[in-house]
Amino acid sequence: MEVILLEKTRNLGDLGDKVSVKAGYGRNYLIPQGKAVPATASNVEHFESRRAELEKKAQENKGVAEGRLESLEKLSVTIAANSGEEGKLFGSIGTRDLAIAITEAGVPIEKSEINLPEGAIRLVGDYDISIQLHNDVVGVVKVAIVAE
Repeated sequence: MEVILLEKTRNLGDLGDKVSVKAGYGRNYLIPQGKAVPATASNVEHFESRRAELEKKAQENKGVAEGRLESLEKLSVTIAANSGEEGKLFGSIGTRDLAIAITEAGVPIEKSEINLPEGAIRLVGDYDISIQLHNDVVGVVKVAIVAE
């Protein structure tokens, strides 16, 4: 299935790229999410007439994300959790817990914007949490996990 991307998509391409994707991915994710349209002749023509508008919107979204990132990088978040004597947590701290703590600290964030490549946090300590607010806007938030 060929689609035209309406926004920059990781591992696929930039705004306006015509890419070939599996039918299910295009039909069930890209098109319903508004990230792409089928690459028909009429859609190509319609996209070209809207290209400047879409590029302007993408730049505005990036600017908003950069502003949020400045606020996030100034934060230092502390989360208290139950732990054993050796610093091992009873349970774990995941993206949902981090999103709630960061939002309570004053900057709203979604759990989908938090990257934990090594999985949930299971030990007490200081961590640099990777945050991706936009495809081109990535930063770090300092989080301290302390024993209750």
